[in-house]
Amino acid sequence: MERGPWATRLTVQVLFPHLNERQQRLVLGQEARLLGHGGVRAVARAAQVSETTVRNGVFELEASGDPLPAGRSRRPGGGRRSAEVLDPVLLSALLGLVEPDERGDPMSPLRWTTKSLRNLAEELTRQGHPVSASTVGRLLKGQGFSLQANTKTLEGKQHPDRDVQFRYINEQVKAHQAAGQPVISVDAKKKEQLGHLPNTGRQWRPKGDPVEVEDHSFFFTGPDVPHAIPFGIYDITADRGWVNVGVDHNTSAFAVSSIRGWWRARGRQDYPDAARLLVTADAGGSNSCRYRLWKAELADFAVETGLAVTVCDFPPGTSKWNKIEHRLFSHITMNWRGKPLTSHEVVVNLIAATHTRAGLRVDAALDTSVYPLGVSVSKERMNALPLTPHAERGTWNYTIHPAEQDAQSVTGTEDRDSIRARALNTLADPRLTGMSRGEPDALTADLAPAQAARAEQRFFEQRGGARRQARGKHGRSLLTGADQVLIAVVYLRQICSQLVLSEMLEVSTGPIAAAISETGRLLNERRHRIEPTVVRFTSAGALRDFLATDTTPTRPNRLASLGDPALTGMSFQALTKLIERLSVRQAASAERRKYRQRGGDRQFGARGGIFQEKITDAERVLATIPCLRKVCGRDVVAELFEVSRRTIGNAIVWVRPLLEEDGYSATHSASRYSSTAELATVIARLNPYGSTKLPT
Repeated sequence: MERGPWATRLTVQVLFPHLNERQQRLVLGQEARLLGHGGVRAVARAAQVSETTVRNGVFELEASGDPLPAGRSRRPGGGRRSAEVLDPVLLSALLGLVEPDERGDPMSPLRWTTKSLRNLAEELTRQGHPVSASTVGRLLKGQGFSLQANTKTLEGKQHPDRDVQFRYINEQVKAHQAAGQPVISVDAKKKEQLGHLPNTGRQWRPKGDPVEVEDHSFFFTGPDVPHAIPFGIYDITADRGWVNVGVDHNTSAFAVSSIRGWWRARGRQDYPDAARLLVTADAGGSNSCRYRLWKAELADFAVETGLAVTVCDFPPGTSKWNKIEHRLFSHITMNWRGKPLTSHEVVVNLIAATHTRAGLRVDAALDTSVYPLGVSVSKERMNALPLTPHAERGTWNYTIHPAEQDAQSVTGTEDRDSIRARALNTLADPRLTGMSRGEPDALTADLAPAQAARAEQRFFEQRGGARRQARGKHGRSLLTGADQVLIAVVYLRQICSQLVLSEMLEVSTGPIAAAISETGRLLNERRHRIEPTVVRFTSAGALRDFLATDTTPTRPNRLASLGDPALTGMSFQALTKLIERLSVRQAASAERRKYRQRGGDRQFGARGGIFQEKITDAERVLATIPCLRKVCGRDVVAELFEVSRRTIGNAIVWVRPLLEEDGYSATHSASRYSSTAELATVIARLNPYGSTKLPT
């Protein structure tokens, strides 16, 4: 039976889907050979291909060459030559565009441009190397390049004790776990604004029905916008998380309250026989090792639970190694991806629904308590805490023992309010304010409307508009309007510094400075004159002693004994004249230093250093001369003067040039004393001028 075009079409329909390019070409060539003369054209029309393709199939069959290697449809050498062969300098030009940015070459034409394939192709074409974006991609892959994102591996300047601290934390964790004691990792997650705001990530929804969110988030800023502060506690041993969702501020009190909530909800059930608790945390945030309030609140927690609380902080810049970061917070973020956090209930439910196949389970609770900013702890009460630093990096590693707690050192929120109220009552003494007991109240009533207006104006500027809802109980200052007036009056009377006020009130210097600045302007606008007094106090204890005994503190005359000729190498009269000659130049030199530090003249209203310095000009001279004569070292002088070694060093730097200008030449002492006790013994034996007051 003679073959026809219909047979060729049937062959193409049945076989071609299963053949590669070369096999199809050979089948078409064989069909044309079977048809004889005119077969090439007939087969090309039946298969709807070009006659060249059929003719190439015939030629390949008649050539009877060796079969091609597996996987190839054409013999090597076929097709157009590659771009790098046609243009030998193309590859070097491409690498010249990509590599200089790594070497820091500022002349690279694409240094400040995204190096996409299209941008690279356009720049190469502009340089005379026409090429497509796909060819650029092929060349880059051939040279070992690939698309890569930034990698968060740089930790900045590493602390020298970084690795030592890591090993110490690991040893502490193993020791507590071996003893069956709880070990937790704590930290605060990023504060989340609530509302129909976009959240990173995607989730499955019906096609064409995405969740609609706001296109601009700046409408959700300001003091009235609700937010959520998740503070997490991760039980390393049990692989269990507990998150306290706050609504106010992320303070040290809130951090310890979160630990307290975990202990009541999970800790005491999971560890009924616990006697110790190990807390691993980073070195910053509300649980910073520098915050007194964090340690004071932990002391309260230790007394309540009877646990000895040990804290081990990670070195600065290494918080990502804290277990809670990648064992709890990362899973919470993945669980709420693509879901707007519209309310506190949504946040709590999404956190509580977080779990993993490895066994992680998470509990969450909403904390509506108020945690005001500005709460501080006095140095006196901090020193009373039974805090035991470890031998290894005691700043980062310490333990608080509840059995050794002093009842006076444990202070709750209500007690802190009482401390602040008693301190304010002390500051209201007429001997400090220069007013009768009723006058500050009248002054407060006069300033109250202006204070309220200023506060509302400040909130208006923060919100960027009018208030959208009634003011809540959160975000309010620790100090009332009357408190601010009283603090400003005492400060403007120059009774004490802001640091002393902070120690007495247990309020940080930030709110105190704001109260003084704002109230001071109001007093000036309403022409209330606050007259300064001559009484000065450099510590809270000195102020309380004055009110108790009604005696003004005097500066201790610690340095009179150092004027002995055996120590200074000159007579007392010569020393007195030397100090008098240097006093004017010392004052001028000090003013030049302060001018450089300020960058200009002293601002209007500045008090100009009314409080006594730790060391006077005369004492600086007396401290410098023994050091220059090698009587003793700076450490001995610093301990004798009750100042830091740095203060003595600064005194030497400032006084030595003045002594040289005056023609003073130090002669080395025949005796050198290496300790304060040894020098004090010599002073007690000499001491002919112990009762003589030196010039100031």
